[in-house]
Amino acid sequence: MSVPTSSASVPASGPRPAPGRSGARPRIGFGLLGPRRERHSLSVDQLEALALPVGDDGVVIGVDAGNRPAVLGVNRPTPYDITLIGGLWTAQVLVLRAAATGARIAVETGRAPAWTALAQAAGGGQPCVTLHDVGRVPPQGASAGSPVVVVRDCGMRPPRGRVVSAPWQSVMTLLPYLSPVAPRLMEKSGLVGIQRVSPDEATQIGRIMSLPGPETEALSTLADGVTLWCTARDRQFVMTQATDAETGLLGSARRMD
Repeated sequence: MSVPTSSASVPASGPRPAPGRSGARPRIGFGLLGPRRERHSLSVDQLEALALPVGDDGVVIGVDAGNRPAVLGVNRPTPYDITLIGGLWTAQVLVLRAAATGARIAVETGRAPAWTALAQAAGGGQPCVTLHDVGRVPPQGASAGSPVVVVRDCGMRPPRGRVVSAPWQSVMTLLPYLSPVAPRLMEKSGLVGIQRVSPDEATQIGRIMSLPGPETEALSTLADGVTLWCTARDRQFVMTQATDAETGLLGSARRMD
C-alpha cells in the first residue's frame, strides 16, 4: 500500500477557522476546538517512505529463502484440508500460532500425553485447544466468528474422520512418514507440507506432487524445522523458527519425536 501523489507537496490538513472569527460556524455538540498548529507537508520523494508492507492474512509459519514471512491462511470460508508429512514439533508450533489468531483447535490423537502440556499452556487458561480420542471428535460448530482447526494425529493409517473440513473449519492430518493412505490424502488436500523423508519416499512424493528433480532430491536432506509446502500451482521451502516461549514449551526444532 502506498500513498498517492499528485503534486510536489501535499498538506496534511487544511486551516480551520478559530472561534469568534467572521464566518465561523458554531460547533454545537462537538466540544471545544483543539489547539492550532502549523500545517505539515511532505515532498514527493519523502512520500515513498510512507509505503507500508502489507502481506497475506493468516498464520506466520516461518520464513522463506529470502527471509520473508511465509503465511498460511487456515481460517477460510470454504473447506480446507492440509496434509503434513513431518514431525510433531512443527505441527504443534502451527497449532499454537493458529490458536493465537483466535481459532479453536480440536486435536484427535492416540498420544494425548504428547499434547497435554500444549493444551494446558495455550490460550492462557482458556480451553482453546481440546484433546479427543481417535474417532471421538464432536461437532465443533465452526463459524466466521469462531473458526476451528481440527488436527488429526492418528498415526500412519488414520481412519476416516467423523469431523471433516467445512466452511471455517480446516482439517490438518499429520503423518510421520509416507504411508499407504498418504497419496489419497495428498491428492485431496489444498496444501501439502513435506519435511525430511528417505530418498525412496522423496521419489514417490515427487511423482505424486509433480515436483521438479532438484526439489525432489532436496526432500531427503532438509534440516529440522524446514518444510516444503506445496499447492497445485506453487511450492515454497519454509524454515519454522520458534519463539522463546515456543521453545520453552516444545523444545528445539526436530523432525522425530
